[in-house]
Amino acid sequence: MQRLEGIKVINLAVNLPGPAAAQRLSAMGAEVIKVEPPSGDPMASYSGSWYREMAAGHVVRRIDLKAPEGRAELFALLQAADVLLSATRPSAMRRLGLDPGTLQQAFPRLCQVVITGYLAPREDEPGHDLTYQASMGLVDPPHLPRALVSDMAGAERAVQAALVLLYHRERTGEGGCETISLAEGAEFFAGSARHGLTLPGALLGGELPEYHIYRATDGWVAVAALEPHFKQRLESLLKVTTPEDYRRAFGGASTTFWQAWGQEHDVPIETVR
Repeated sequence: MQRLEGIKVINLAVNLPGPAAAQRLSAMGAEVIKVEPPSGDPMASYSGSWYREMAAGHVVRRIDLKAPEGRAELFALLQAADVLLSATRPSAMRRLGLDPGTLQQAFPRLCQVVITGYLAPREDEPGHDLTYQASMGLVDPPHLPRALVSDMAGAERAVQAALVLLYHRERTGEGGCETISLAEGAEFFAGSARHGLTLPGALLGGELPEYHIYRATDGWVAVAALEPHFKQRLESLLKVTTPEDYRRAFGGASTTFWQAWGQEHDVPIETVR
């Protein structure tokens, strides 16, 4: 059941995480109009496949918000809108006359979700997923992150904010505005590292042989027999106890074998793709 059927979302954000949030709201049944600048969304050139995936089913409009006629076109769209997603720096939105205060006055029932890098007083500082992750200790130099954790965390928080605002409006009749910080999203996801749980050599950072990554004959497997019953079953069947025992055992067969073995014996083992 599409719970947000009848809800109209206007998305002004390009790249990530705004389009990812719009994709999630669309999957819940909302109608999404994606407003892109005249040059389009840069994501289309970075990753055309992901751009198309996130924009699937959306109405895409090219509007120049720097021009008076473009802003007038946006205001016409907002007349029937329920949610507005934006991810432009606050100072730029103020210059355009599209800041939350101005829009809320014009559209009292509008639910605005503003995605920014940092909260005040740093709201106009530039940043990207890499810098947010780096500041929270989530980067392992010289390797770059394989997942855009800050952006996708921000997308989920933006969806949550939109739903909270819609619920508030249902109860009170009034819209509102929530600001989502990507740096805060990274900080939330960094909780395991901040508390020392996943740092190198820590409990989930290599200390436990039953929660580790091992080389097989044709690749690597991830073993996560963390709970005592998983560990007991694994060590009993493989006759392993020490880290060296584990390395020797998993080094003796293929990744396909170990994944099937884990499924057969109800032990969490997965091939590292």
